[in-house]
Amino acid sequence: MFTNYQNEIYIMSMNKNTVLAWATSIMIFVGLALIALGAFRYDDVAGWGFAAVGVGFFAIAWVFNALKGRM
Repeated sequence: MFTNYQNEIYIMSMNKNTVLAWATSIMIFVGLALIALGAFRYDDVAGWGFAAVGVGFFAIAWVFNALKGRM
């Protein structure tokens, strides 16, 4: 499909483990941001919801981290 050898190296540089590592990092960042929003921005019941969703992001990031090397 590709005739240029450099394109094949560039495409193969992001394998499944790299994609899962990026997804884990992004989800940890978003989870921290949501927990920070719940703790510092919202003082009512909405803050508890933001914090709970942030903890859920941590749980999904943990699963992504556990899948690295197994897929």
